[in-house]
Amino acid sequence: MCRLLAYLGEPIPLDELIFKPEHSLLAQSYQPKELEFALLNADGFGVGWHHPDDAAAEPFVYRNVLPIWNDANLPHLCRYIRAKSFVSNIRSATPGLPLDFSNCQPFRHGQLLFVHNGYIDKFRQTLYRPMRDLIGDVAYQNIYGLTDSEHIFALITHLLELDPRLDLLGAMEQAIAMIQSLANQHGVRVSGVIILSDGHRLIAGRFDNQDKAPSFYLLRQPKGIILASEPLFEADWEPLAQDYSVTVAASDLKPHIHSFSSTA
Repeated sequence: MCRLLAYLGEPIPLDELIFKPEHSLLAQSYQPKELEFALLNADGFGVGWHHPDDAAAEPFVYRNVLPIWNDANLPHLCRYIRAKSFVSNIRSATPGLPLDFSNCQPFRHGQLLFVHNGYIDKFRQTLYRPMRDLIGDVAYQNIYGLTDSEHIFALITHLLELDPRLDLLGAMEQAIAMIQSLANQHGVRVSGVIILSDGHRLIAGRFDNQDKAPSFYLLRQPKGIILASEPLFEADWEPLAQDYSVTVAASDLKPHIHSFSSTA
């Protein structure tokens, strides 16, 4: 399990959310409050952001297999990098999966950035092969690691490639439905939160086919929207209901929340 953080709005330094708050992403790495199965998020981290002025530029990604508190460069980078849109992740690796750079999030494909918190139970023994069978050649060749997270992202990008009329929200929800169907067939639990960003939108979903999904909140601010696994500071954080999605566009910064069934 992991902790996630995302932002969309007016340009801010990355450290304004990653380091400065009382319960920042850094603090959540060693003292998470709502983590289901672990005590630490020490198995790597990453942050991805879109250029604030060049919409055509590929998003930037900075990742490390070290715990976030052990990267001496990150605080300085986050102090000087300003972004209108970013996603970040601190990792608590699923048992049995290696601490490898290729398994660190965010994952990137074209303009898309992806982070995921959750798991597919016994992924390598259960849905690893069935999920790969659903993924076309182009998306398949962009899988470099072994995580369930990267396979979920590959399925989303495959669906977008397969049907150009499909929007990002539809692709995410269709992928979740396909994975839950496979999980139910194999009698395994799939649980998670997904965040996708293309620099202009944040799209997220919270789901679980058997039990309670991982914690996830949103905060509306005048200058932007924050999505987070745990509240960063005292404010009117809104929990996202299970089996719901939220979409935020840079054009109006208004969260649009829907149940998966209502957007199917």
